[in-house]
Amino acid sequence: MPGINQTSVDEMLRDAEAAAKAGVGGIILFGVPEAKDSVGSSGWDENGAVQSAVRELKNEIPDLVVITDVCMCEYTDHGHCGVLKDGEVDNDATLELLARCALSHARAGADVVAPSDMMDGRVSAIRRTLDADGFQGTSILSYAAKYASAYYGPFREAAESTPKSGDRRGYQMDPGNSTEAMREVLSDIEEGADAVMVKPAGPYLDIVARVKDETGYPVAAYQVSGEYAMICAAAERGWIDRERVMLESLLGIRRAGADLIVTYFATEAARSLRAGTTT
Repeated sequence: MPGINQTSVDEMLRDAEAAAKAGVGGIILFGVPEAKDSVGSSGWDENGAVQSAVRELKNEIPDLVVITDVCMCEYTDHGHCGVLKDGEVDNDATLELLARCALSHARAGADVVAPSDMMDGRVSAIRRTLDADGFQGTSILSYAAKYASAYYGPFREAAESTPKSGDRRGYQMDPGNSTEAMREVLSDIEEGADAVMVKPAGPYLDIVARVKDETGYPVAAYQVSGEYAMICAAAERGWIDRERVMLESLLGIRRAGADLIVTYFATEAARSLRAGTTT
């Protein structure tokens, strides 16, 4: 992905400061550990990449909202989003690990934890764990409608999280199914999510609109790595106007009903909007 890199904590701080100055209201952190194992234990290491980054961010840029991705795929040596049993992800055994990961982020100072694993029951497990430790004020942004999409390729390569065997269609959603998305969203809301995410964004604007219309809940949409990469690649070839297409793509997501957009274009788009550039 052009312009997108793994960074150290000090480099991340410079990027976050630039984003804040441009007018971006918050950032989301993903961790790439030095060591991985079968259960993803680096995910709840108090000195892990995400935990260290959160502490530095809250110290240096306290007004910037810090969201942390909660999933095991970046930390497991097999690349799946949970514990494996007989080659399949064990949903219930994964819940405790996700809750431990989320709690470690909250203790570091995260404003919002964002479980992206798609395990059933993980929102309630995380909420109970956070509340029991005194973090009632830490919000949960649930990846409630996360599809088993081909658009994630560039990110998985960057985060070194591609599954070593099989795929994630057993716990992520069928791209052709919108009814399942609503069941997942309503379940996460009932379990205590403060906001829900639809991912990817552009190919699933109908889901964004349906979730907003049918729930009235705060809705986030994630313009994923493949969406970003396609715009960049076409612009590099001179086929499209990068800035206009970038802003138009984000406008479409907002028009569909998204209250929050997660995008790799965030700083660039914020600067364009402040400069008065519109489509």
